[in-house]
Amino acid sequence: MINSEKPYDEIAEILKEKDARLKQIIESVKDPIVPEPSVDIYFDLLQSIVSQQLSVKVAAIIWQRFLDLFPDQYPTDCVLQQETDEVLRGVGLSRQKANYLRNVATFSIENGMDFELLSAKTDDEIIAYLTQIKGVGKWTVQMVLMFPMDRPNVFPVDDLGIQTKMIGHYNLKGEKKELRKQMLAIAESWEPYCSLASKYLWGSTLNVI
Repeated sequence: MINSEKPYDEIAEILKEKDARLKQIIESVKDPIVPEPSVDIYFDLLQSIVSQQLSVKVAAIIWQRFLDLFPDQYPTDCVLQQETDEVLRGVGLSRQKANYLRNVATFSIENGMDFELLSAKTDDEIIAYLTQIKGVGKWTVQMVLMFPMDRPNVFPVDDLGIQTKMIGHYNLKGEKKELRKQMLAIAESWEPYCSLASKYLWGSTLNVI
């Protein structure tokens, strides 16, 4: 079962009561924020790796070329594990990303990545579990938690987009550790709905306040 416990519109109203500045941000975002759930975490993790450090347009092209390599456009773990560098690099993937994708496939075979297995774990347990895969960092797992798994209380404090928006909206002046401390202090008031607050920050513009 996907883990969002309330409709997004209800959560947004709760967040607006918790933080007056966030209220302005939420009300400024014209396009509604909607859930994007999925139970195929293995597939979503592969897509996240392919998309890393690429523009949305380029990532979409390479992802489709990658899918076209496989029957029914689905890179099953057994087939992907055996795929060669030559073939994977031929669709535009770097050697490093090719290795990371095979790492995910190997981990799926040896340890499991079924939604039922992951959904029984806490957020921190899922982060610890999936970051065992070389090439999968905390930020990548947080994106899995926030989007396909729709976990409600994830705050990606190290995300550059979140940092930029919070510096602008909340007039933060600190750097590095001090900035992180300020951001975490603000986000405390959003709990247990940090995920939706973060999604509104991503969707906002910096001239709202």
